[in-house]
Amino acid sequence: MPRFSVIVPAYQVQAYLHECMASVLEQSFTDFELIAVDDCSPDACGAILDEFAAGDPRVRAVHLKENVGLGRARNAGMRYATGDYLVFLDGDDTLTPHALRAIADRVKETGDPDVLVYDYARTFWTGETVRNVQARQLHEQGPAPFRLDDRPGLLDVLMVVWNKAYRREFVEREGFTFPPGYYEDTPWTSPVLMAAETIATLDRVCVHYRQRRRGNILGTTSEKHFDIFDQYDRVFAHLDAHPELAHWRPVLFRRMVDHLSAVFLKRDRLPRGSRAAFLRRARAHYVRHRVPGAGVPSRNRLRHALVRLGSHRAYRALWTATRLKRRAGRLTGALARGVRAGALRLHYGVQRRLPVRGDHAVFAGDGGRGHGCNPGALEVAFRTYAPGMRTAWVADPAFHHTVPTGTRRLTPGSAAYWTALARSRYLVAGTGFHPRLVKRPGQVLVQTQAGTPLKHMGLDLQERPAAARDTDFAGLLRDADRWDYCLSGNRHSTLVWERVFPAGYTMLEYGQPRTDVFQRATAADVARLRASLGIPEGAVAILYAPTYRDYRRGPRTALDLERVLRRLGPRFVLLARAHPVHGAPLVPDGGGRLIDVSDHPSVESLCLASDALVTDYSSLMFDYAGLDRPIVIHADDREAYEAARGTYFDLRAFPPGAIARTEDELIDIFATGHWRGSRSAQLRTAFRERFCPYDDGRAAERVVRRVVLGETAGLPAVVPPRERRPVPSAADRGTSSPLATVPTPGVSVPVVDRP
Repeated sequence: MPRFSVIVPAYQVQAYLHECMASVLEQSFTDFELIAVDDCSPDACGAILDEFAAGDPRVRAVHLKENVGLGRARNAGMRYATGDYLVFLDGDDTLTPHALRAIADRVKETGDPDVLVYDYARTFWTGETVRNVQARQLHEQGPAPFRLDDRPGLLDVLMVVWNKAYRREFVEREGFTFPPGYYEDTPWTSPVLMAAETIATLDRVCVHYRQRRRGNILGTTSEKHFDIFDQYDRVFAHLDAHPELAHWRPVLFRRMVDHLSAVFLKRDRLPRGSRAAFLRRARAHYVRHRVPGAGVPSRNRLRHALVRLGSHRAYRALWTATRLKRRAGRLTGALARGVRAGALRLHYGVQRRLPVRGDHAVFAGDGGRGHGCNPGALEVAFRTYAPGMRTAWVADPAFHHTVPTGTRRLTPGSAAYWTALARSRYLVAGTGFHPRLVKRPGQVLVQTQAGTPLKHMGLDLQERPAAARDTDFAGLLRDADRWDYCLSGNRHSTLVWERVFPAGYTMLEYGQPRTDVFQRATAADVARLRASLGIPEGAVAILYAPTYRDYRRGPRTALDLERVLRRLGPRFVLLARAHPVHGAPLVPDGGGRLIDVSDHPSVESLCLASDALVTDYSSLMFDYAGLDRPIVIHADDREAYEAARGTYFDLRAFPPGAIARTEDELIDIFATGHWRGSRSAQLRTAFRERFCPYDDGRAAERVVRRVVLGETAGLPAVVPPRERRPVPSAADRGTSSPLATVPTPGVSVPVVDRP
């Protein structure tokens, strides 16, 4: 008896069926049977299912003699099911990697509930993926399992069959089957949830719900959409047969009205000439199933009025008035935006005619993000080493809380922002300011760059169209022409920046200011950071930080992180960080030993809190090398990455530590201790001496003394890498006292609690 019976009905989905079946058969959890039902499909679905059945004994292909529809095809699949749990998947959708393992673990953890509800995400034909908007209903806090009365909000989740796992014994005992017709999920989902004695939730996306451009049933114009009325009659008939469920009638009545109005308002569902008849049927259902006193949320009152009145003429008048109102609103908004933009341009022009303020400096990170990176370290150093300097930080309002007290907060595009750009003497940025910036005589612009380059940058991307995309190379050079200074962490960076950003700036090869904190931190700072992240005492924390791929969409998780943790044992903890360009977590953060830290504002704090770094081609490896802690490279797609982006040197020939090509090799590196062995230490030492020669804790001070104070001689001497003793990690044994080689006054290690 397998743990799961996965049932896949197939009808005219030949273009998607292979991906659907593969998503099940390639699951890391293998204790399942796959029952695929060919609903007498006129295309190649039947042949595709036979091919899978011939190649894998877990697959059973069932061929129906006539087309019976999605619901009855599922019934046919259930007749062959022998698993503990039933899992349904439509033929054009897919399971996410490791979904069945996550479902199996949660089912076991919650004592084999009757129903387990998990999450899904819509995947659009454009490539966009959007998670279920009701994901908050699937939180795992509180008692589990539970009954629907304990968490009625589950009824707000999309009424579909394929976002749940059902205990087969429970389904057979209650006699649940699918009815014929469209909207067959409706009389299944609600009664199942109401009948279940035990329900549990899994806050994880397990299904990708494909939003096809054309061809899906609910997007087809057909009279069959009138089936929805019969389906709701079945729902209320179930309530009539079970008087103990009468308290759910108001909830289901409101859902029915919302659903009927949604079908009517979708312009592509009902055939021309049938819309008035649909509204009349909707009004009849409203009268038939109405519950006196059932409250309606204010946001849905208009929809309920539409169904209650049942007047197509009233709807058309209301629709016309609403459209006119929206048009007027758009015109008014466009006019207001135009007036505001003109006023800001005028304001900026006036400010540029006023004197430059010599004691003002403006700093900006990447894309309006929070305080940090090289500009953040320099902002602190400006205030420390240039007393009287007034600093401001440019960030979106959502990141204003990261800006230190005493530093002015500027919102991009505001009047204060343009005033600061026009009148501040020092402009410091990691990427660039607004393209309309006019650099005035007396202003000094410092480009900090975003670290040491491994991948191709600047003009070198002209030969890499996949990475360059719509890069404006002429604009890139215009921006470089405005730089007065460009920061470099090492000789390698200097040679690259001068070639890919050819302009007349002065190169400051002084080190990376953002890594100064690594030399100042103490063991107490590290302990405090680890506690704020929830890292257990005595655990080995691995920071996993892959870079983005120019040829992929969204965060890339090349590793099954849960499997890695299981293989390494309970002593290890994984901190998973997606690249900021994605703006999305790398893994669902369910707590425990796998912690997603993608939204943590300080990557430097994450480095200090960890004991080792696992990455691929991220420039973070160059910063982390300054900590003199183990680095492991996981390079499973080197050829594809180098073909698309290109690298400045072969990482295999000069690595910062051990290199793994597969997940099993990575696990072996940690299991055998090779990650912190003598050979890895030798590689890291050579890497550190080449790429971190100036990262001694005083890089920011050297920049300020040169740029602001005008000192060209007598700058702080550089401490050679071999003479530095960075703060020990928690995994180090016998070293409890750190050495802050060159303390910097007035600066502390940032600690931000996990959200």
